[in-house]
Amino acid sequence: MSEAAESPGAIRTPAGTTAPLLVSRLPPRVAFGFLGRLLGGSGERGLRLELQPEPPAPSLRRLEEVASRAEAELGGSLPPPEGRRAELEREAESARELGRSVAAREQRLFRVGICFTAHGRSTAEAERRRLALERGLEAVGFRTRSPRYESALALAPRSPGGGGRRPPGYWHLLPSDSAAAFLPFVDESVLEPGGVLLGLALEDAAPVLLNRWKHGSHSWGIFGTTGAGKSFAASLLAMRERWMNPGLSVAVLDPLGEFGDWARALGGEVLHLGPGGAGRLNPLDPASAGGNRSEKAARIGALLGALFPSLRDEESALLDRALHRLYERSGVPTFRDLLGEVAAESAQAPRLPGLLETFRSGSLQYLDGPTTVELAGDPLVVDLTGVAPGHRAFHLAYALEAIAERLSHRAGPKLLLVDEAHLLVGHPATARFLDGLVRRVRHDTAGLVLLSQSPDDFLRSEAGRSVLRNLRVSVLLRLSPVSSEARRFYGLSSAEADWLGRARLPREAGYSEGLLRFGSAHLPIALVASTPEYEFLTTQLRGPPGEAVAGRNAGLSPPSAGRPDDGDSAGG
Repeated sequence: MSEAAESPGAIRTPAGTTAPLLVSRLPPRVAFGFLGRLLGGSGERGLRLELQPEPPAPSLRRLEEVASRAEAELGGSLPPPEGRRAELEREAESARELGRSVAAREQRLFRVGICFTAHGRSTAEAERRRLALERGLEAVGFRTRSPRYESALALAPRSPGGGGRRPPGYWHLLPSDSAAAFLPFVDESVLEPGGVLLGLALEDAAPVLLNRWKHGSHSWGIFGTTGAGKSFAASLLAMRERWMNPGLSVAVLDPLGEFGDWARALGGEVLHLGPGGAGRLNPLDPASAGGNRSEKAARIGALLGALFPSLRDEESALLDRALHRLYERSGVPTFRDLLGEVAAESAQAPRLPGLLETFRSGSLQYLDGPTTVELAGDPLVVDLTGVAPGHRAFHLAYALEAIAERLSHRAGPKLLLVDEAHLLVGHPATARFLDGLVRRVRHDTAGLVLLSQSPDDFLRSEAGRSVLRNLRVSVLLRLSPVSSEARRFYGLSSAEADWLGRARLPREAGYSEGLLRFGSAHLPIALVASTPEYEFLTTQLRGPPGEAVAGRNAGLSPPSAGRPDDGDSAGG
């Protein structure tokens, strides 16, 4: 027998048989370090990897072509189906985002050659191991193929200069982050220069340091059931961000009144909005839209539609006309002015003046008038505990708009914490507002931190899903239950989903357990505080009735405790 002989789908040598496996389609995301667990250390499975960096100029041209094709199809004469439309929007957005990262030298594109291998003493043994490898890869979202009569091409040594023929499915174009996911190491530490300590990896207590300002999106999300420690984690991270960035401005939208004492202890201010509040933010003030009066008219019309979801088409049309007439004039309008404009056409929609009367003589009359407060505190907390629950989404939206506009004029990084963020995605108008804000604030070196009990509230609408896609980091604390929609969106394996349903709470473990979703990483972590941090926060934070703010940092349990089963943790 010759030194190496090719059989259908394998190469035989005196030392044994090697069966290659190529990738025809990559998954949208994988767990960080998944290859180390999938390949193991026995030598029975392997990976041959070639990386060829592309120069920035052709990389930018490629990305521009991808974005332009997607945008052209979106803007074509025949609108694409809803599912295809969402896919095209993601494709265009990700290409534009990656283009900005490549232009800023934060990412590079690589031509990556990928060939998995299975080894055995006999051809039958190699085939069995290749089949097991194929199943493992398909379980985490890969689509694979066995090269028939192309094994020699797939396994040929790399030619000088990177040339040489390769079979179809061998080469893939990937950015730096995606290429790094193919480095088969099981060390899952995340140590970004200039980052703040997010927590400790449950695997080995390695520190997890993240620098939100080094990424295209500076916005994060923290999701977990009542008592999971969302407020504690958000305030802890905000304090650490302030220590790392002394010029950082922080504002908090606080529907439940949890952050007021914390802000005062840090030298900040608390603004109470609602009946009996010490001041007023005029929701109609065009200053909150940067002085763009036509844009403000459109925004407030959408927000009023969310406040009054029963508006009929003719009422919405009348409201739109009245708002545009109002903002065509100079000055700062009030709700009394809006009622006057609506009354001029009330015969066409007689119910509308009655609905809006709530701003003049009803439960929202405290909003009728000019702005009487300054958004100057730092940290600044806007307390909405006096607002009726049914009105909180409206207050969150106009207050968040005003604060974001105010902070955009400040130099340096800015952080906006939004508690009970699910309130904003309960109506299409406020969901679209939040989606646009998440996209917009990054251009002002600002980031949102969204706190909510479950990502499911966001997954019910396309705008909500877009919000989640544009969060650079998602921390999933205990979720009960983990829905099938959340499993699909985050690419969770069955073990990860099961573990999130029983991740330990602060009152149980002394710290919060959760799953960090960061790029391609699925990393189980513990959110821990030092003793001084814990003592300060538990003194200054007030949780809702019946909710433990945080447990004591009693130290991590052994790595095996609470971690998703390694045999099924590579999914997604």
